[in-house]
Amino acid sequence: MLTAQRPDDMGDLVTQIARALVDIPADVKVEEVEKEESTALRLHVAPTDVGKVIGKQGRTARSIRTILGAVSMKHHHRYTLDILEEDKHAPEEEHASAASTA
Repeated sequence: MLTAQRPDDMGDLVTQIARALVDIPADVKVEEVEKEESTALRLHVAPTDVGKVIGKQGRTARSIRTILGAVSMKHHHRYTLDILEEDKHAPEEEHASAASTA
């Protein structure tokens, strides 16, 4: 029996799904963290887009995780999804709040 090879493009798949959902697709970034028997996919999106990738009652995030779970079963390698805010806009917010106090 042949064992299926692990796909290298799971990060790309999650990136494409997330970019289709968000308002700022340029801020979507997926970081792959390899562990012994699993890969954690860390999805970074703009703070205003976090709700869009999570969805109402977490349904969208659960759907993405379901897809990852199906791939995990087929390839005998666990994939997990962590959704994180991208903090690259933080310095602009500090500058804006400093200007409003002047």
